[in-house]
Amino acid sequence: MTRRLTSFTVVAAAMTLWAHTASAQRPETMTWKIDGVIRRAIVYAPSANPTTGRAPLVLSFHGHGDNMQNFQHTDLHRAWPQAIVAYFQGLPSRDGLAGWQVEKGQDDDRDLKLVDAALTSLRERFKVDDSRIYSTGFSNGANFTYLLWAERPLVFAAFAPVAGRLRPSVHPKRPRPLFHVAGTRDGTIPFADQQDAIETARRVNGVTGKGASCGNECTVYGSPGDAPGAPVVMTWIHSGGHEYPESTSERIAKFFRDRPITP
Repeated sequence: MTRRLTSFTVVAAAMTLWAHTASAQRPETMTWKIDGVIRRAIVYAPSANPTTGRAPLVLSFHGHGDNMQNFQHTDLHRAWPQAIVAYFQGLPSRDGLAGWQVEKGQDDDRDLKLVDAALTSLRERFKVDDSRIYSTGFSNGANFTYLLWAERPLVFAAFAPVAGRLRPSVHPKRPRPLFHVAGTRDGTIPFADQQDAIETARRVNGVTGKGASCGNECTVYGSPGDAPGAPVVMTWIHSGGHEYPESTSERIAKFFRDRPITP
């Protein structure tokens, strides 16, 4: 079973997830003023990290035309309740629908500026473990996640784009663990483009050898004995389309959990 991130589906899912969400962390909406424009995110935070007193931080970006209210129902904060999870709201793109920049310099770097400002205040508001900051997103939000890998590699410990691609002008250079989820029947972002992004990630991370199975439809490129934070590339290639499949958030949380940043 898969969950397509359309307004109808997410609203329907919200009805069934309400009991679970109500028992999880209480969300708060944070705002930032960037170049005169108010930016927002719904933030879920744990009461404390019982081991270090500092918590991982995950930045999450919705797809084109979606919003943070809907995207919070991907339930990443429930998949990783020990982490701070921030679901950001995009701004209108040229077609009027909310989205994200996907290349450096686009829209005066409004979303890169947002991330910079948000990280500063999130560190002030919460006890953030700076060695465990992550980015994930769906579709247009996944494209922005790839841009963050290229433009802010020293900030993030790992990345998890879902149904995304790399623009030709986006060139990640610093190895970082990456988990890419793709559907072979994706009609919005062609599977071939996603394969190109995965191959680029493998080259950057130096894991161009034969991959090993990590479960049904899952492949990991890199040594199984690699230390935490090693630049592996993991893929989950499912048979669906432009979707955020069920269990995606759980897989992302598991991938991020033991991957702190490395020099």
